[in-house]
Amino acid sequence: MIHGMSTTHRRAPGATQRSAAEVNDEIRALWLRAGGTLSGEQRREYQRLVLEWASAAPRPQAHTDSSQAA
Repeated sequence: MIHGMSTTHRRAPGATQRSAAEVNDEIRALWLRAGGTLSGEQRREYQRLVLEWASAAPRPQAHTDSSQAA
């Protein structure tokens, strides 16, 4: 059953981190395969992917302007 196979990419230890866009694509594919309802295993995969996405997503940089100090 091909549609039930995971597209999760396992990285070797020390491999570079995937981009947030790559992880987001996998999250979208998971939801499409699931038809909008996740099984227990799919839910765990989704949670893992969301954590991976959050660690890969760019962080807004704090803007500090010394000329506006109080």
